Amino acid sequence: MYYRFFILAVLIFTFGCGGDKSCELPDEIADVPVDVEIGRMEKALFSAKSEAEVAAFLEENPLFMQKYLQIPNDAEQVKALYELSTNAALDSLVLQSEEAFGDMKVQEQQLERAFKVIKYHYPEYHVPQVKTFVTGLGSLGNDLFVSDSLLVLGLDYFIGPKARYRPQAYDYILARYQPEKMVPAAMLLLSNRFNKTNAADRTLLGEMVSMGKAYYFVQSVLPCTPDSLIISYTDQQIADIFHNEGRIWAHFLEKELLFEKSPFVVNKYIGERPNTPEVDASAPGRIGTWVGWQIVRHYMQRNPDVSLPELMAETDYRKIFNESKYKPEKKR
Repeated sequence: MYYRFFILAVLIFTFGCGGDKSCELPDEIADVPVDVEIGRMEKALFSAKSEAEVAAFLEENPLFMQKYLQIPNDAEQVKALYELSTNAALDSLVLQSEEAFGDMKVQEQQLERAFKVIKYHYPEYHVPQVKTFVTGLGSLGNDLFVSDSLLVLGLDYFIGPKARYRPQAYDYILARYQPEKMVPAAMLLLSNRFNKTNAADRTLLGEMVSMGKAYYFVQSVLPCTPDSLIISYTDQQIADIFHNEGRIWAHFLEKELLFEKSPFVVNKYIGERPNTPEVDASAPGRIGTWVGWQIVRHYMQRNPDVSLPELMAETDYRKIFNESKYKPEKKR
């Protein structure tokens, strides 16, 4: 049985920022030369007064045009973009994005600190250009885009509940589209570049640990970010899960699920769902990924000499599980 307990204050303190001191980067990481300046593409495009200015915008931003917009700079595309840039609904999204994010100094600082951590562990990593855009909720681009040379943040997706227009998605998906979750979501997407996977291991345990590595990457590069923003659960859900961790783990053991390979079964615990009724009606979806994250955390706590790159390169999921000694007990 899954129970609710009001222990938020303790858990937020324990698993959130943990105080200003814990948010300070070690000198060897803080000294890594990284300077992030976010380019506001929506301001440039939506202030265009003519098709000629739109063409000039595309000419000045070839990487953004080719990789994100994926359009040629020709008369037909220029005309279409100019028509969109003068659309009243899109203009409303631009204004609301400006209200929600302001000058984006907070996001610049978050990204700069994250890239410092990444550069420290991966000196060969080239920090990408960072741009923002108002996509028309998909008309002009995706919510997030990450490549070797470019990172784009689709601001209109992340305005939050007060937005006049919101993405067409279920409520439990919409809950992720909030300003404070944007950078963690971008880092989760970026983790794919570093997180080596084992295509031969399609067990539930393998999928859990693989995703757990991704969350651990985000927590490592954004150490001041609460768990709730990384995995996009509410604070209450995080509190409940930690209190009932032993019961949740017992479900996986008693049902002999860890080495299950059926995609249908695996998806129940890994896939997008509003809840996981197999565990309890109030258990959030993707509960298996959260458990995988705890397994990876335990593994890293027991193996302090393992570096972040070594963890990301490890594809022996059973090794990570076995060496984690993960075994939470049921609380009475």
